[in-house]
Parts: sequence; C-alpha cells; structure tokens
Amino acid sequence: MTVQINYKSSSPKKNSSNLVLFVDEKFNISGLKKHISNFEFSYISDLLKNSDLKRDLLVFEINSKKTIYLASIKKDIKTSDIENLGAKFHSYINYDKKNDYVVNSDTVTSKIRNFVGYFLHGIKLKSYEFNIYKSKKNKKLVSVDVIGNKNKISAHDQLRFKALEEGTFFARDLVSEPGNILHPDEYAKRINGLKKFGLKINIYDERKLKKLGMNALLGVGQGSIRGSYLVTMEWNGIKNNSKPLAFVGKGVCFDTGGISLKPAKFMEDMTYDMAGSATVVGLMKNLAVRKAKINAVGVVGLVENMPGGNAQRPGDIVKSYSGKTIEILNTDAEGRLVLADALTFTEKKFKPRFMVDLATLTGAIIVSLGSEYAGLFSNDDKLSNQLIKAGDKVDEKLWRMPLHKNFDKLINSKNADMQNINYVGGAGSTTAAQFLQRFVLNKTPWAHLDIAGMAFSKYGGALNSGGATGYGVRLLNKLVEDDYE
Repeated sequence: MTVQINYKSSSPKKNSSNLVLFVDEKFNISGLKKHISNFEFSYISDLLKNSDLKRDLLVFEINSKKTIYLASIKKDIKTSDIENLGAKFHSYINYDKKNDYVVNSDTVTSKIRNFVGYFLHGIKLKSYEFNIYKSKKNKKLVSVDVIGNKNKISAHDQLRFKALEEGTFFARDLVSEPGNILHPDEYAKRINGLKKFGLKINIYDERKLKKLGMNALLGVGQGSIRGSYLVTMEWNGIKNNSKPLAFVGKGVCFDTGGISLKPAKFMEDMTYDMAGSATVVGLMKNLAVRKAKINAVGVVGLVENMPGGNAQRPGDIVKSYSGKTIEILNTDAEGRLVLADALTFTEKKFKPRFMVDLATLTGAIIVSLGSEYAGLFSNDDKLSNQLIKAGDKVDEKLWRMPLHKNFDKLINSKNADMQNINYVGGAGSTTAAQFLQRFVLNKTPWAHLDIAGMAFSKYGGALNSGGATGYGVRLLNKLVEDDYE
C-alpha cells in the first residue's frame, strides 16, 4: 500500500469523508461542532458515553462511506507519541477498503510545533513495505489530504520530514535485500548512485585497500568471489573548513561465519549483518536531501564473509591499517575487523569532531538488552549524553554499557597485539567494543552503537511492520539537528 500526502489550501468541509479530528485526552468534542454536522456530533457524543476513553484513537463509522477518527492529544504528549499515533491510524487504514482520508489540522490544540507533521511522519514510516520480489503486489493507493488554516507545515519542514523518510526507507531497502542481490559489488554501485544528491563518493576497491594496508577488512572478505570495499560519502553543507561529523558502519552483506561456520538455523537472517552500514548510508542520503547545514562524512566497509579455499582461517594473524596486529581466533567475529580499519582510516583522513560507529556486532547485546535498546559504548560522556537524549526523543533508545581497561586482558594475545575474541567467556559486547577502542588512536570522541537487537524485527514495532527497521537514521539525524546544526 502506498500513502500519498497532499497539502490542501482550502478550508475543511463538514461533509468531508473519512475525517481525522484531534481532541483532548478526555475526548471533549465541543470544539468540533463547526467541523462536523449536527447529526454526527450527536451520534459521536452518544457513543462516547460507552467508549474506552483511555485509548488514544477512537473510530466512529457514520455510514458505509464515512468514518470519523478521533485522535486524543495527551497533556504530556511527546513528538514520538505523535508519530506512534499516526502509525496507529495507519494500522486502521491498512485494513480499510477506503482510499481517501482528510486530516483536519484546525482541530489541533497542542503547542508542539509541527504536530501534524509528526502525525503524518508516523503514517509514512508505518506504511513501508518491501515487496519488490512478490509477483502479486498490494497496489492500493491511499490519499491523505491535510486541510485547515492553522498548524500549517512549512515547505522547509515538509522537506525535512520527506528527507528523513527517504533516508530511513533507503536503509530499510538495503537491509531487506537478499545476499545474492546486494553483495558488496552491487552495494558499492548503489552508494555511488547517491552522487546525484550532492554527496562526494569515493570507492576504495581491493587493489587500493591492499595498497593502504587494510588487511583486517580484506581478510574478512577473502573467501568470497565478491569484492571488498571501503566507501566514503562526504556532505559539505557549510562552506568552511570545520571538522566533519563522522559516521562509520559495518557492511557485512552476508555473514556465514566463514570457516567458523554459523549453525544453519536462522542463518538466512544474516543478510541484515550490513545494517550498521545501511544506517550510515540512509543518514547521509537524508542529510543531502534536506541540505543539512553541517559537514559530515559516512564511511562503510563492505565485505561478504564466506568459507572457501581462500578464506581466512582461525589462527591467522593480520596487520591492520593502524599497524597493530590481530590474531583471528574466530572468523565469525568479523565485524570488528572491518570496523577496526574503517575507524582508523576515518580518524586519520578526516580528523572528525567525533566518530559514531554502528554495527550488528554481537549476539551478546541481544542477551543484555533484547530488542528495546541498542548498546552504547563510548570514550566521551558528552557525546554519550547527546546520543541518549536524541534516542529518547525519537524512541530509538540507547543504554550505555561499560568500557574499562580491565577488560583488555581478555583480548590480549600471546602471539599478536590482540586477539579478536574473548576465549574466557562473558562480557561479549564489552570486549568487542574494547577491541574497537584500540583503533581510535588520537583520542577522538567516539561512540560505538551495537544495534544487533534493533536493526531487524520479526514481529514489527511502533513505526514498522516487521523486517528491517532503519534503526539509527532518525536517532543520528536528531543528534545532528539538536547539537551540531
């Protein structure tokens, strides 16, 4: 189903079908008399006497052609609650046979700026579906007209919401693609297509990576017939030489575990092991579409982790881009190898104000936090607090986890500078983050987001219907908007 939003300049009409009207948390409808007919007012007043007023969306079917939706505005409502309210409305229209709806912005009493925009944003985010490989598609087109003279959404804010939707949907599309389609070669091509939005794209192929000495990243992909890449995306939104904000993503397009092969059950889900990179790519598209007034860079390492005659072996030792050596004890702890080279490269080349990396890095973070929070590890309290606040605002929550020098002994190696797993057991997510921290060489403020439990949802969430979530695009955009733009 496709949802089309139309902004109308005309005043609302009482006979408009399928109306969305906003009321207070007590469902006081006295202010709606001028927007609906006397019969509809009396009819709804009577039904409200036996309705569950604790709900935030009530539906009144006036006749076979007209339905009125009352959306409740709580006193302490937040922007994320408004988005969730829009998503709930979408859940109704998704199963409705009607195609035309009218949202009356004049009935909004909240002082929250862009209230209607957040409501529509929730509808759009919930409307996403990945169906390009289905022979029979849902071709239903739903039109939502926004009318009223109050609470108008400026053209600038319309673009802001649209850009965020496009960035989130692009991230979801990338994560949803199967591994035989979105392998590293194809992924690099798709990123290169973002040049049309004004991004500067540089693709480092295997030849260039070997010359640079990115042996940690290359080792992960050497068992695959596909290429391995590091791709950089630069957005220069302000004409000065200010240091960019840097976002780094793990892009393991399919993860078999390599020689340390994963169990067959649920291995098909490993198409989403590139979700960290998808978030970075979606974020950069969003920043470019809305022409964000910031300098930013996105860096993603794209590989495929396959077993084979040329695959990396447990016990191999590689020299990373940083010069530090790594003993590979488990080839399924591969994401940290990709990020190790990507982080050092980003810090050295771009000298950013901060670095935030995202990765579906460990199953241990799901044991810790389930699918409610992503794990946050950082060397900087200010950046951590900014990320947590941004996540709370868009309901993409983070929980800060510990880093400490005492964990280092768990990844120290007898044969190299470090090993890529902790063989003692425990603290799986922390030792992975502790490993990454070793590749931040110049004390750049850095945060690692382990999004393994958040990037993909079997059962769906408030703003998605199951599958790829696009987690992190909205969070990082909010960080940029609130603290750096």
